[in-house]
Amino acid sequence: MSPQAQRFASYGCLALSMSLVGSYVALSKPLVAAIPVFLLAWMRFGIGGLAMVHWLRKPFNELPLPRETKRLLFLESFLGNFLFSICMLFGVSMTSAVSAGVIMAAIPAVVALLSWIFLREHIGVRVWGAVVCAAGGIALLALAKPDAQAAASLAPDHWLGNALVLGAVLCEASYAVIGKKLTGALGPKRITSIINLWGFALVTPFGVWQAMSFDFAGVHGATWALLLFYSLAASVWTVWLWMTGLKVVPASQGGVFTVMLPVSAAIVGVAVLGEPFTSVQAIAFALALAGVLLATLPRR
Repeated sequence: MSPQAQRFASYGCLALSMSLVGSYVALSKPLVAAIPVFLLAWMRFGIGGLAMVHWLRKPFNELPLPRETKRLLFLESFLGNFLFSICMLFGVSMTSAVSAGVIMAAIPAVVALLSWIFLREHIGVRVWGAVVCAAGGIALLALAKPDAQAAASLAPDHWLGNALVLGAVLCEASYAVIGKKLTGALGPKRITSIINLWGFALVTPFGVWQAMSFDFAGVHGATWALLLFYSLAASVWTVWLWMTGLKVVPASQGGVFTVMLPVSAAIVGVAVLGEPFTSVQAIAFALALAGVLLATLPRR
């Protein structure tokens, strides 16, 4: 595979990863309504771990992990798996999708900023332009539903939901930057399986506590099927795709693909939840896609 084809394949992995994240974020609303948050996260990590237990096996040519790599693996799981899941699940349940979309539009800018600070990556004019397009498109997408936003602003815990979604944004941006450093030391499958195991260990005390008083027989079959999709998408597919893409693409440029997270969440809302698709939303999608093209098209 030529370097250019490899780069575009990596772009596809990053875009698909964030699209899946947006899909399961949108579909998590019925899950949160049926299953307590900590129990939901615990079962998600457990199902994901069973699906990729064979990925935990250490390759014969892998050197002993230095202390710094072990620390980064823990931080990757703590921020990108554990805290992101808790902040996003609780936040989406407390605030409106509109408010969450506006806040999540800051993810590419935060990724670029953290890449510049911690990885010393150069942030070019095109990448910053892509960030502006992405943020503008998602802001328009959010503002296309003023009625929902006005209704959500009346909720007493609306501000707390917004704060939790903002925390999820910071966690997702940190996840992208730390993941770039990890891809230089470990393969995507090993990273995916190890950070999922850490996530399972971190949430186990809370999950067991909620499981002791939960009525599992009251959960419908469709909810269990949705839980299976959520677990595999969140713990296995999205992480592997993201780590695979970051082996070739700089974290600052890969961060632009996080625009697909709120865009795909909105698409699921329209296609699955029956929300209307307006002209303002169409313009927002065009801006978001323009941002991706601006960041990924080859330079002359």
